[in-house]
Amino acid sequence: MKFLRKILDNLEPKFTKGGPLEKFHAVYNATDTILFSTDDKTESGPHIRDSIDNKRIMILVVVALLPCYIFGAINIGYQSSQFSGIERSVWENFWLGFGVILPILITAFATGAFWEVLFAVIRKHPISEGFLVTCALIPLLMPPTIPLWQVAAATTFGVVIGKEIFGGVGMNIFNPALVARAFIFFAYPSQISGDKVWLKVDGVSGATALAVPAAVENGNAVDLLTKITQFDYSWSNMFWGYIPGSIGETNKFLIIIGLLFLIITKIANWRVIVGALIGLFGTATLTNIMAPLSSNTMLTLPPHYHLVMGGFLFGLAFMATEPVTGAHTDKGRWIFGILFGALTVIIRSINPAYPEGTMLAILLMNAFAPLIDYYVVQGNIKRRMARYAAE
Repeated sequence: MKFLRKILDNLEPKFTKGGPLEKFHAVYNATDTILFSTDDKTESGPHIRDSIDNKRIMILVVVALLPCYIFGAINIGYQSSQFSGIERSVWENFWLGFGVILPILITAFATGAFWEVLFAVIRKHPISEGFLVTCALIPLLMPPTIPLWQVAAATTFGVVIGKEIFGGVGMNIFNPALVARAFIFFAYPSQISGDKVWLKVDGVSGATALAVPAAVENGNAVDLLTKITQFDYSWSNMFWGYIPGSIGETNKFLIIIGLLFLIITKIANWRVIVGALIGLFGTATLTNIMAPLSSNTMLTLPPHYHLVMGGFLFGLAFMATEPVTGAHTDKGRWIFGILFGALTVIIRSINPAYPEGTMLAILLMNAFAPLIDYYVVQGNIKRRMARYAAE
């Protein structure tokens, strides 16, 4: 790598102040920091010496996402095999799915990089590695038959409206990847939601796991689970991921592995995770108790089905735990997680138009996260003042 280091060092004067390519210094700096560790030194305090920086955090998150991409490709090939009746090996299924995912991934990264570089050049600030995670998440939130122009439009909306208008990485209120998903959800609902969306790569449509219970009328828990199983949406299938769905959300086992990796590396905070599980199971149990009083079949859905249906675990692992748009105090993280889990069940159960409540639940909690932290901090101040006055 010494030859590459030498090339970059020779090019550096052209991009520094006074050089002919000064306005593109952000592009040079991004290339340099991605390939090599920075040798910049902090010139004044206060500062913290730590081995973890933004680049390492973003790379670790992308590493945690890789198993979801691999299985997503395998599942696309598997679903196609099931429909066509052609028996393929796992390796063949992977390459078939890889050919579907790659254009989506390239489109998301090319679009995201364009806007990131443009805003960095205009604002004259460094290119943040944050766009890598955003662009890695967006394809995983999409069905494999999503048109590429819609991927570009959603990525543009997510990066520009979800992040850049707030000032860039670290200043955004909402998770940019979820803003992109919300854009597709509301602008082109037939491509991503409803009771008839992608099922097979070959274009055959059918009811998704969350659409099945939402469509069952005047049923009880036994009828509901029987209906779900008839569509091959058994709890086991939904856990292991051999079902239709967005590219990255189906295999819950791999998502849990990725989540544990993020917890061990201290990128994800366990309080949000435990709080979300408490909120999900508690609210689902409450809706089960209320179910006999209503004809809404979704109220009978058991808590452990809510856990593996749709994108709850994926959203919990990679978006609800995202540090910028979540709560920053320990008590605030508990509140954030509990309300996220509860809202997921409430949105799914009460409004059948939005069977996937995870996206809206996280975006709502993103909006309220600063308020939660504010009241937690104010509460701590009042307790300390009271303790000081008592002394």
